[in-house]
Amino acid sequence: MGCICNESIGKGAQLVPTCVGHLWMFENLQKAELEALVAAAQRRQFKRGQAIFMQGTAGTEMFLIKLGRVKLSKLNEEGNELTLDIRKAGDFLGEQVLNEEFDYPLTATCIEDSLACGFTRQGFEKLVLDHPNIGLQVIKNLSRRIEWLTGRAETMTTSNLEERLYRVLTTVASEHGVKEQKGTSIHFPLTHEELSFLVGAHRVSITRAMKNLKESGRIVQQGKTLMCGFR
Repeated sequence: MGCICNESIGKGAQLVPTCVGHLWMFENLQKAELEALVAAAQRRQFKRGQAIFMQGTAGTEMFLIKLGRVKLSKLNEEGNELTLDIRKAGDFLGEQVLNEEFDYPLTATCIEDSLACGFTRQGFEKLVLDHPNIGLQVIKNLSRRIEWLTGRAETMTTSNLEERLYRVLTTVASEHGVKEQKGTSIHFPLTHEELSFLVGAHRVSITRAMKNLKESGRIVQQGKTLMCGFR
């Protein structure tokens, strides 16, 4: 099974090798089912700063990020934007579409020029009607995903702010960073405000915790690049 996203964006683009058919959601499908899945997917390009979907709008599509990075954020009751996560090429967005009609609970904004590959709810339902085993495998794989998310939530259970911040930074580094000889580096800026929402602490406390992590040598900052993975 070959990925056909290069046909949408042209030669020379550094697309992630992950194809929609490689996603955890679609594991254990037969070859013919994978080919039908890839053929039915739609490709869309987005510019930096463009929203893939907006909080409160009807959820109708799910996407695999093939190129770029996407910030997931939410407006609270005071109208302040909370940054909840950053998704990279190879990550999936909007899988709730598979459940039932809903409004997107978050806004997905491209922080780099991006290419997404995915399905509308209507298109995916038609695919499942034509290939029932796809729906069965998706249900099984979603159950496994819930277990994984439960484990990740444990990152936030420690009361020690420095440890919580370090865990968030290492998670971001492992998912978005570049492995180097002395650790893993994060090559895009993360503001203390964004980290405060990711960690669940006040920005002033994040500044203090970052300082302590740097002084202890657990993280190293060179310009806008953070290096972590030290112990």
